[in-house]
Amino acid sequence: MIQKIRLYAQLIKFEHTIFAIPFVLAAVFIVEKGLPPWDKVFWILVAAVAGRTAGMAFNRFFDLPFDRLNPRSKNWVSVTGAVKAGEIIALAIVSSGILVFAAYQLNKLAFYLSPVAIALLIIYPLGKRFTDFVHLILGAVYFIIPIAVSVALKGSVELSTVFLGLGMAFWVAGFDIFYALQDIEFDRKVGVHSIPARFGVRKAIMFARTFHILTLVFLILTGIYAGLGVIYFSGLGVLAGFLVYEHSLIKENDLSKINMAFFTINGYVSILYMVFVIADIYIKL
Repeated sequence: MIQKIRLYAQLIKFEHTIFAIPFVLAAVFIVEKGLPPWDKVFWILVAAVAGRTAGMAFNRFFDLPFDRLNPRSKNWVSVTGAVKAGEIIALAIVSSGILVFAAYQLNKLAFYLSPVAIALLIIYPLGKRFTDFVHLILGAVYFIIPIAVSVALKGSVELSTVFLGLGMAFWVAGFDIFYALQDIEFDRKVGVHSIPARFGVRKAIMFARTFHILTLVFLILTGIYAGLGVIYFSGLGVLAGFLVYEHSLIKENDLSKINMAFFTINGYVSILYMVFVIADIYIKL
């Protein structure tokens, strides 16, 4: 059983949940200007983890025809058969069910809107078959996260969470472009759509830079409309430095540091954003 759990964790790359959860908690504090009842936090986190698990499982299931051909993914548990295709789709369905149940525990509006999130989780891996801008579909998944938090806590959508959603959308779309740089030749060969495959390395990097500039713009607007202060905006300066450093690692003629940029720097960005939001709320300067 423990070995099976480890295989499932490898399948969905559970450790990468760090990209989303800090932003979820940041949204909670922005909406509540503090910490809401623990049961609300619990079900929001359950929904977030279940949603990400479902998304990764759907992604692995629908990508199987490509992953079996890609040398980079030849040792993945989905490709080797350590986790079978039937188990992958079962995990996706069960996780989707948990997401819907968690939404029901929050309020009726969250429950009614939960299928929208699931639909986006399915559309993203399928989008690689028909649009070069598939990264923005993944961005749309992250766009709805803070909006969902607002719906869960208030039963309505606060403008600050719309801007936070846009910031998150362009953040994840930008680093998804970086991730796709690893497979640019393979994607062109088998017909997988992406911005790097369509436009090449140099232009793809420019797309990512533009998206991350937009991230900072929308995070500034988030702070303005959420009434945040000095600590928050000073923190955005720190995050901007991390994003600049991330982009300095990715060069047109040297893509060897993609994993460091993707896995390490983005983890710092999400955690630090949460820290600055909470600090600003509790420490007024």
